[in-house]
Amino acid sequence: MAKILLEMKNITKTFPGVKALDNVNLQVEEGEIHALVGENGAGKSTLMNVLSGVYPYGSYEGDIIYDSEVCNFNAIKDSEQKGIVIIHQELALIPYMTIAENMFLGNERGSKYKINWTETGVLARKYLDTVGLKDSTQTLIKDIGVGKQQLVEIAKALSKNARLLILDEPTSSLNESDSKALLDLLLKLKKEQNLTSIIISHKLNEVSYVADKITVIRDGSTIETLTKGVDDFSEARIINGMVGRELSDRFPKRVPKIGDVMMEVKDWNVYHPLYSDRKVVNNVSMNVRKGEVVGISGLMGAGRTELAMSIFGRSYGENITGTLKINGKEVKLKTVQDAIKHKLAYVTEDRKGNGLILTNPIKINTTLANLDAVSKNTVIDKDKEYEVAVDYKQKLKTKCPSVEQNVGNLSGGNQQKVLLAKWMFADPDILILDEPTRGIDVGAKYEIYCIINQLVDAGKSVIMISSELPEVLGMCDRVYVMNEGRMVGELDGKEATQEKIMTYILQSSGNKEVK
Repeated sequence: MAKILLEMKNITKTFPGVKALDNVNLQVEEGEIHALVGENGAGKSTLMNVLSGVYPYGSYEGDIIYDSEVCNFNAIKDSEQKGIVIIHQELALIPYMTIAENMFLGNERGSKYKINWTETGVLARKYLDTVGLKDSTQTLIKDIGVGKQQLVEIAKALSKNARLLILDEPTSSLNESDSKALLDLLLKLKKEQNLTSIIISHKLNEVSYVADKITVIRDGSTIETLTKGVDDFSEARIINGMVGRELSDRFPKRVPKIGDVMMEVKDWNVYHPLYSDRKVVNNVSMNVRKGEVVGISGLMGAGRTELAMSIFGRSYGENITGTLKINGKEVKLKTVQDAIKHKLAYVTEDRKGNGLILTNPIKINTTLANLDAVSKNTVIDKDKEYEVAVDYKQKLKTKCPSVEQNVGNLSGGNQQKVLLAKWMFADPDILILDEPTRGIDVGAKYEIYCIINQLVDAGKSVIMISSELPEVLGMCDRVYVMNEGRMVGELDGKEATQEKIMTYILQSSGNKEVK
């Protein structure tokens, strides 16, 4: 019988107004990949924060037994000394430091008085190659996208010689090919180094692929543990354990009622804000109609986010050229305020950095993009602000004890719901959603899909940027395929398949293998 590396017994953790964990038990064998699944707010990340010392000993009840020893971790450094390394769902990198500096921050190479930059660079390159990131170790974090930042976090964790690696939504920022490469990396590390991993993920196909065991957590309690080769590992079975019911259709049905062109982009060009000779969006033309969901699919680095942000009040890029029409009239959106006034909204992929103020309550974040609607003579009506926030909390089924709670205390999925509420309250006619369901469980995804359908049924237009091809295919009336800054294909939703999308990408890349 395999050795039990980790056992968590009767873990109970309470926050003001809510019991996040209620008598949770977990066993992880050495050398296995163990998945934790559950709806948003189920307690998965909280449990791992207890294990890693983010929530110190004494702030919870129960025991942590690691490598046959009862452990009382008071900080992350305590758990890291034992070989437990956690990669959080929300990235913890410093934007104005280089990749190499971030990787070894707090774990510097060299002597007590001097950092050995040569060794730092060599080791950083080694671990970046392991995760497949080709960027220079001297690149600033702020100059790479969220997906690449996730790879830096993983390389950083590997540099700490982990025995137990905890990954909280590690592939949420990655496209399918990069996600597969990461999962294969975990399998390789398990085989070659006997590395034990705990992975939290809402991507159930990935969980089924990589995990040896799956523990289901619902409402702060452990429901069951499934074992590969013994129990049913199908997505339907996992979903049943997570939500306590069957979810027969992952995408809600909708009868399209598509009208006239709402927004049209023609010959759109955008240059990189730092490297002025680098064109990141190349002569792009596209449109979206009333009552239509249009998807933009592509690999990481294709330029989808850059396109969306440049349209949204030129919030990204330099030397932007091209024509933008809304309702048939050409408009010049020079600022974000201009975009909002023209009923255009952009829901960012980076909710922590650009989307929300984590130290402010839900009610303040919900009304940020439309303060005029809750104020009179520039004075905010606190009662109205509260009413609006409660209304959207109920509409989006956000799990929180009160709208007075700080957004930073919510789970990642519930933060995403607050971000969506913020822009829905701005009452846009055109809504650009950049990875709208990243880090959200299947039940909450379905709720957001229903909200998207309600918006387009009301005559709104939605542009959805997503790295999850099943989501694009299941929700969109039309799909644009973007690669290397160019639109390389357009498909009707009924005709679109994963194979056709990938064929467009491969052909436009000169038939080079996509890595």
